[in-house]
Amino acid sequence: MRLCAWGVRLMSFDSFFNHSNIIDLSFFNFRNAITAAYFADKDLIVLKTNDRFRSFFPILGNITNFYFPDVLEQLGVPIPQIEEFITNINGKGFVLIPEIHIRIKDEDLVFSLLSTRTHDDDFSYLSGVQGQFVDRTSEWRLGQQREDLLDQKQRDSKIIEEKSQRLSTLATRLAQYLSPQIYQAIFSDKEDHQKSHARKNLTIFLSDIVQFTDISDTLEPERLATFINSYLSEMASIAIDCGGTIDKFIGDAILVFFGDPESDGDREDAIKCVEMAIRMQTRIAELQKYWQTIGVSQVVRVRMGIATGFCTVGNFGSKQRLDYTVLGRSVNLAARLEAIAEPDKILIDENTHNLIQGSVICEPIEEVKLKGFARPVQAYRVVDFIRDENRARRRQLTRTGKHVEVSINDSSDIHAAIQELHSIQKDLQKKFGDGESK
Repeated sequence: MRLCAWGVRLMSFDSFFNHSNIIDLSFFNFRNAITAAYFADKDLIVLKTNDRFRSFFPILGNITNFYFPDVLEQLGVPIPQIEEFITNINGKGFVLIPEIHIRIKDEDLVFSLLSTRTHDDDFSYLSGVQGQFVDRTSEWRLGQQREDLLDQKQRDSKIIEEKSQRLSTLATRLAQYLSPQIYQAIFSDKEDHQKSHARKNLTIFLSDIVQFTDISDTLEPERLATFINSYLSEMASIAIDCGGTIDKFIGDAILVFFGDPESDGDREDAIKCVEMAIRMQTRIAELQKYWQTIGVSQVVRVRMGIATGFCTVGNFGSKQRLDYTVLGRSVNLAARLEAIAEPDKILIDENTHNLIQGSVICEPIEEVKLKGFARPVQAYRVVDFIRDENRARRRQLTRTGKHVEVSINDSSDIHAAIQELHSIQKDLQKKFGDGESK
């Protein structure tokens, strides 16, 4: 009630209207909304909800005249979010809680809650709190699916990375059992190598250590392993450097061929093979002192045989195990020449000699009758290359000076050997560089 200027009592403007009808009218826009809307007074007592509110939360029933925070608690809204609602609606006058999880009929639903305080000077009973629940369940599920897909992608990526690492490790280990050329051909060619065979003109090399049985009988297993691994590693390194394909190790014997899977032409293949053999003999001489330090009491001497001719090359074996190797007369001839060669010497057949004439000095030997060959075979003993430039290209891994002799025992990592020499140099300079030796 208010008093006019002459003292007559006047009724307030909103007293002329039905409160319930006004509230219904003000709530009209929310009546058919797709959100669950509510209206509460300033003390958060619920006065009105729309039909969507009741369909969203059928477990509540009629919540008119209920304290709204109690309604939230009944819905299972976590206490911290209820406290957040009360604090913000009273302090800031509005609330936005983007994600509220509510379980209804054994189904997890997700809603956003938006609420704000309203103030109306003309209709005081319209001053209160209006709010609505927005159903975000579908959106949230899509987000979860996206997160699950991302998590799965990360897990798959990790699995792929682990398997790739395992394959890389396996490939590295496998590479130790295959010649680099064969390894490259297997992992880069799309053809089925199990069915690939070819007839090619190849230069075949075969070597073995003289009296290896005596050496193996006098060495302990560990020392024997150190010796034979050192020998085969150094020889294999030279073979690969010269472009040869390492077929196999048979005990101390080494079988290498030139002309497959890559070829530089018959003449160049033969020259490379002879170059390899000469370098091997040079390296064997350099390693004698090292081998003596690990218990090899006698001088290590190697025979070598080389032959050139057409061979069948490819995979041979069973379904369980295949061997990429060469078959043919030239393989047998190289083996026979190696068997009759003098220690530390290289014998070649006439075909090889014809290819390398003009580049390599060779000495003919008397024709020899070889097992498995009907006619005597003309062979030649390799001396060395004619041109100094061929000799200059060879790596010397032993150096002898006036005061110092250096011999690299393992040529697989020259950089590491150089670093080791630098370390020895620094150590000697530290001990004797100040004049202690004077």
